[in-house]
Amino acid sequence: MPDCNARPAIIVMGGTTPPPIGVGAVLPTDAFVIAADSGFDHALALGLQVDLLVGDLDSISADGFAAAVDALVQIEQYPQGKDETDTELAIAAALHAGCSEIIGVTGGGGRLDHELTTLFAYACIPACPISVWSGSTLVTVLHGPGGTTFARTAAGLLSLVPINGDAMGVTTSNLRYPLHAETLLAGSARGVSNEFLDTDATISLTGGTLLVIIPDALDALHADSRLDPERPTP
Repeated sequence: MPDCNARPAIIVMGGTTPPPIGVGAVLPTDAFVIAADSGFDHALALGLQVDLLVGDLDSISADGFAAAVDALVQIEQYPQGKDETDTELAIAAALHAGCSEIIGVTGGGGRLDHELTTLFAYACIPACPISVWSGSTLVTVLHGPGGTTFARTAAGLLSLVPINGDAMGVTTSNLRYPLHAETLLAGSARGVSNEFLDTDATISLTGGTLLVIIPDALDALHADSRLDPERPTP
């Protein structure tokens, strides 16, 4: 298993829908890149140099596999009858390698069961910061106790979705519909379609897990960058 030297990890997932090309511009350039099966084909399309390929390799293209072999990419192949998904194997590899942050990349769409289990897999990681680009949507995982600040984008919308149970003590600032040490119940839509005000927003919670979902974040980031050429794109 290669060592990522405390770099962030990018996990490029498979699926029939490729990630938008623009996502490559917002990813860290010093990352340890892991491809989950046909995620290798998507990683190549994004111009990423893959460090590790994992999965049962039942969906990677023949050309993609040949490219991985030619590039001397480390390959960890598993049987098709495994208990874990390819994404879970990639997450485990990133954690084992000691990566400081995990950023998932997927095109979104496709099978609903795959999308749901993918988000659950990322939401179960307490060890480091976690985010997922699903198409042009950015999903950030927040565990309590803790919180962070979110930069306002041109999209202006975000949703707070409790996962793996209730999210307790949720407090926000600079959102149109504020929360003050409140509980968001699992399965509740109360946190959906909140709005940034005129500045960045802070979100914290004392217990449980939240998915902070910013729709069209990718398009908004590129729009913001075009409007203000001095503003760096993350």
